[in-house]
Amino acid sequence: MSNIETKAGLRQRIRANLAKISLAVRMVESLDLCARLEPQLQSAHSILFYAPLPNELDVWPLLEKLLASNKICALPAFDEAAQFYTARRVKNLETDIFTGKFGVSEPLASCEAIPFDHFDLVLVPGMAFDLNGNRLGRGRGFYDRILAQASGIKCGVSYDFQLMEQIPTEAHDARVNFIFTPNRCLKRKG
Repeated sequence: MSNIETKAGLRQRIRANLAKISLAVRMVESLDLCARLEPQLQSAHSILFYAPLPNELDVWPLLEKLLASNKICALPAFDEAAQFYTARRVKNLETDIFTGKFGVSEPLASCEAIPFDHFDLVLVPGMAFDLNGNRLGRGRGFYDRILAQASGIKCGVSYDFQLMEQIPTEAHDARVNFIFTPNRCLKRKG
């Protein structure tokens, strides 16, 4: 079986497990994750967040909290012309956000663009992570390209069951430095 077939099977299994998580469990696990992540965010001046999909851990409360500080908080924004993401600064969640191309909350095009290599910390969602910091995404490669350009510390965010001993990888797959779950923080091996 090839890596791509293995990745597809793993994505399917993870999606099935994510579908079983109740909203109440997601809320509790998200609060635990936010409590674990918040001290790490305090030392960063510029943070690239992600807008969680309905089955992902919710880091939005941290974004809301940090917008009140003088930190630079940004989200990926899809650039239709380039068919890729840029990062845009968010200052007000009420006025700066819309539902983008893939059904994900994004900053408006009028929000200040920030180069990916200007971040101290990048929060990264994924289908699965392994102990070597490898990430399994949703299959489109957007985050691999973002992470290839991004500076700073890259922190994968996942449920505990999404953390594996080893996941299939390919040469273009980007790695993270840390993985945060509701119950632990792991620094990648090697």
